[in-house]
Amino acid sequence: MDTLSLFNLKGKTALVTGSGSGLGLAIAEGLAGAGAKILLNGRNESKLAVAENWFKQKGIQVDKLVFDVTDSSTAKKAITEYEKNSGPIDILINNAGINIRGPFEELSEEDWKKVLDINVNGAMIVSQVLGPFMIKRKTGKIINICSVQSELGRPSIVPYTVSKGGIKMLTKALATEWGRHNIQINGIGPGYFETELTKPLKDDPEFDKWLCSRTPANRWGQPKELIGAAVFLASEASDYVNGHILNVDGGLLASV
Repeated sequence: MDTLSLFNLKGKTALVTGSGSGLGLAIAEGLAGAGAKILLNGRNESKLAVAENWFKQKGIQVDKLVFDVTDSSTAKKAITEYEKNSGPIDILINNAGINIRGPFEELSEEDWKKVLDINVNGAMIVSQVLGPFMIKRKTGKIINICSVQSELGRPSIVPYTVSKGGIKMLTKALATEWGRHNIQINGIGPGYFETELTKPLKDDPEFDKWLCSRTPANRWGQPKELIGAAVFLASEASDYVNGHILNVDGGLLASV
């Protein structure tokens, strides 16, 4: 048996939401390295064009679907047109997300709704749009980007923590509903990774020291270290894995 063939994504198309930069871009690159065609997604077309051009220069099959994950009508239009004109979307990575930090007692209702709308409702909308196509084909992979905050609380990020708890349970609940259609819905729970969004935390000496001492690996994660988990959950190798959250956190959740 050729074990490595279980991880081969050649002939598959993967839609990665929020993939213009950061973890989404790294995951998209990783899936491409396993043979998948990549559909980049985001609201900023010029930002996506830069990423698209970078992929094309490397000879990677890539296209872009420009839509806001919280806008069900534009999401449905873009995905339906692609499915009709270009072929099936086999893999969905629900990665789009934001974080708004601050004391809970000062949090505005607007910011609370914004975080939950993008982080939870966005994943729901895109999954609900693409799901019927996967159900009809009796195959599909959906990977939700959760977080160690799906399991832990921290001061100043209450809405983010609530949203990531919601994504965890969306993953488990949807797996129980769509598993009978040969669709696997799993999650990846990143720990603390060095990205544009976490730069203020990384640049804070006190937080940096605390995180490294709290994490058994004694360091921050690098975006490319999510690739192995993403390829596994997107591939045939995980066909009997469903409703699981694979934490990639340097051992943070294992440590008291």
